[in-house]
Amino acid sequence: MSEVYGEDRLATRAFFWRIERRDGVTLGFTSHDRDLMLDGVRLRAAPGIRPAALRLTGEIAGDDAQMDGAITHDAISAADLEAGRFDGAAVTIGSIDWQSGEAQAHYWGTIGQTEAVADGFSAQLHSAKAAPEEDPVPRTSPGCRARFCGPGCNLSPARFTVERQVAAIDAGANAVGFAGLASADFVFGELRWLDGPAVGLRQTIIADEAGMLVLDGSIPAGVREGTRARLREGCDRTIATCSTRFANAVNFRGEPFLPGNDLVARYPSRS
Repeated sequence: MSEVYGEDRLATRAFFWRIERRDGVTLGFTSHDRDLMLDGVRLRAAPGIRPAALRLTGEIAGDDAQMDGAITHDAISAADLEAGRFDGAAVTIGSIDWQSGEAQAHYWGTIGQTEAVADGFSAQLHSAKAAPEEDPVPRTSPGCRARFCGPGCNLSPARFTVERQVAAIDAGANAVGFAGLASADFVFGELRWLDGPAVGLRQTIIADEAGMLVLDGSIPAGVREGTRARLREGCDRTIATCSTRFANAVNFRGEPFLPGNDLVARYPSRS
């Protein structure tokens, strides 16, 4: 069964897109020629945005979808796409009656890979039905499988989160420094920018070099000395760190003493 919108010139329905980014920003767009309102969110007229492909089925497998459009609206810019502001954002696609305001959602999912193409953008969408495809059964591992301060770890994130101002920047090394910070404790942790054009962006801390925190990507434009950031400590997921640094071995989600494949490859020896 299929349904086509937009071919009847007398139809009063238009497409709408609701995008909820991970930095807390919610955006709405519609294919109508004027702005509309839906559940308190302004749907901005953006006829350049369209669902390039949308497949809905009754099967368990995830539905396929792709969204293309021209970067003609201030709410979607090439800089934001490049910075990853739309990666992982929740998306709802549906139709809305521009006379009565009645709306119906047809697709729920998240934005996967985005790319800027010839004065426009293309975004691959992942259906919410794809969640059951993830393997829920834990596998043995020497390292902890729990997310630090997440379910299973059970430590309070507030205990390991601080706010600091940038004291030094090394753009060539993608590194930033903060005064009064035990930088080694924040390796494998997370940084979230709180000021300026980069507000809301999150980056992973991958290393500590001479007291500077090395980030997993380029330092966003607009970050300078004095920019505030929220930092959460990291964990290398080993039993030694969990036990000695956090006194949390009781919640360790791993098997550090389970023999590995190297035991099978050993040669017998005389004794």
